[in-house]
Amino acid sequence: MLKDILYKVNIQSVIGNTSLTIKSLQIDSRKATPGSCFIAIKGNSIDGHDYIDKAIEMGAVAVVCEKIPQNIVAGITYVSVINTSLAAGLMSHHFYGEPSTKMKVVGVTGTNGKTTIATLLFKLYTLLGYKCGLISTVQNQIGDEIIPSTHTTPDAISLNSLLAKMQTEECDYVFMECSSHAIDQQRIAGIEFAAAVFSNISHDHLDYHKTFEEYIRVKKSWFDGLSKKTIAISNADDKRGLVMLQNTAAKKYLYSLKTLADFKGKILENGLTGLHMTVNDLEVYFKLIGEFNAYNLLAVFAVAICLGEDKNKVLQIMSNITGAEGRFDYIISENENVVGIVDYAHTPDALLNVLVTIKNLRQGDQKIITVVGCGGNRDNAKRPIMAEVACQHSDKVILTSDNPRFEDPLEILKQMEAGVNVVSRKKCITIADRKEAIKTAVSLADKEDIILVAGKGHEKYQEINGIKYDFDDKDVLNEMFELLEK
Repeated sequence: MLKDILYKVNIQSVIGNTSLTIKSLQIDSRKATPGSCFIAIKGNSIDGHDYIDKAIEMGAVAVVCEKIPQNIVAGITYVSVINTSLAAGLMSHHFYGEPSTKMKVVGVTGTNGKTTIATLLFKLYTLLGYKCGLISTVQNQIGDEIIPSTHTTPDAISLNSLLAKMQTEECDYVFMECSSHAIDQQRIAGIEFAAAVFSNISHDHLDYHKTFEEYIRVKKSWFDGLSKKTIAISNADDKRGLVMLQNTAAKKYLYSLKTLADFKGKILENGLTGLHMTVNDLEVYFKLIGEFNAYNLLAVFAVAICLGEDKNKVLQIMSNITGAEGRFDYIISENENVVGIVDYAHTPDALLNVLVTIKNLRQGDQKIITVVGCGGNRDNAKRPIMAEVACQHSDKVILTSDNPRFEDPLEILKQMEAGVNVVSRKKCITIADRKEAIKTAVSLADKEDIILVAGKGHEKYQEINGIKYDFDDKDVLNEMFELLEK
């Protein structure tokens, strides 16, 4: 009944009967059907309150809104609440039978590392013998079943529907990315977390959050709201790692490579074949590469131990696990041994981490050739910084198109070029066509050089003017490597 679904929602006023049977929850008026409850949410560009009449026309019998409309339709129940985004999260949680309370849900937030940490946890716990669910940027997964992903974190209704399906499929654990957008928009409201992980925070999403301080506040708000039953795990080496845990009621744990922590790692050797580390004084080899992955691995280890798994068994399994698709994903050309690396790095910090890792791994006269772009209709302040980082840490740089979306690709590239100083201009060229840019990078490569194609990682498309065209950086690299060998 509607009144049961509204449990814990901050209600201001009600018109009509709340003893109604609700058949579905909807935030899109076009999807409303007879028996639906329509929740009117104010978005950045669209206000659901403008579509209340449309939802009723489609069959909605109840409307949850922040302001009750002037034209009241007879027989329809109207519920006014303080925040419809928060209401949608809580109502979805109740409507779908509170699925997160019947499984152990682990959330991961941070600018970089969310996908890798969530994916590694999914792989680890699957190999430990559990049935697991994964909700990530790359894909959603229930056991072996793969469900395409459209958002890092789905909307509240879709998320709880997915969690309910995972519960029905008898999942023991669910590992999910919690983006700053999802936290701010209350998409994860009502979900009970067994553990929450903070990886790091750096310049990103300022198109949405406007200021870095607001971005930090949003991330922290999730930890502030955790219950004392939850385990909160944070990166002690990040400047904001301790800040995240300041006001949380959750049980606090830290991981680190550089300072004292509950879970302490040390890199003994970092090469193209993987990492040789100590983890809490136990020596172990991992297949993942780079310092940033050392942090990801520590976070995964911390979660597993905090949730009661055996440390030796966990490390034994982790030593054989590979990372997420499009995260330091590399191929080597057959005869020339040119190394091609595809990585999702789309922030200055992530790009810096990947390039510093490559610099530390390269040997002799190996050149680093970087192909990089910036997405359209996103934070434009990072564009010159991305180009500056690429030029500072590469021997050659090709600036190209990413997902221009509804922006002019040439204008995006012009903004990136502003970060290229006089000294770097000699080694930097601009090629708007991404395929042509990758082809040029391969043609510029000598034997055993390293090509980094950054920004899109796992994505299988390029979005231009609202259309997603087939495009896979790794496939294009493979194609160009084949031409190189002929």
